[in-house]
Amino acid sequence: MSSASGAAAHASVLRLAGIDPAPLAALLGGYGLELRLLAQGAELPGSYWGDSEAGLVERVLYARPDTPVHSVLHEAGHFICMTGERRAGLHRDAGGDDAEECAVCLLQLLLAATLPAVGEARLMADMDAWGYSFRLGSTAAWLREESGDARQWLRREGIIDGAGCLTAQLRA
Repeated sequence: MSSASGAAAHASVLRLAGIDPAPLAALLGGYGLELRLLAQGAELPGSYWGDSEAGLVERVLYARPDTPVHSVLHEAGHFICMTGERRAGLHRDAGGDDAEECAVCLLQLLLAATLPAVGEARLMADMDAWGYSFRLGSTAAWLREESGDARQWLRREGIIDGAGCLTAQLRA
């Protein structure tokens, strides 16, 4: 992808300014995570990637109007999926292994499906546009063909139930 087409893909990604943040804040609040919206251009504390990417410090997820929704949901997914011990010392780097990272990617899709004006299909398109890398080439293909281990991980950790529905529980 050329840098011009990459910039266009990034520009098309849904940002917090494009949604009502209240349902997102309520969703995250159900997990004990505070969404703290900062002014445009403000530094995002706890951002692993910098720029407009969401940041995590303890139980606060920092974002700005230009922060991509997928970034907020991904970082929230890390918070939900990490152990309590890691959550207690959280500042910027969520850590975790490959299995947990896959579970986070699936969880962000499940969370998106509960939000008005976001949804699973939009989030998959944004993940692809942003450059999430899946072996099968797209988020949709990964979800359809390879997300079974991530689904089992989320179920085993109590984050989803046997029917695949969110439990609103953190990993113990």
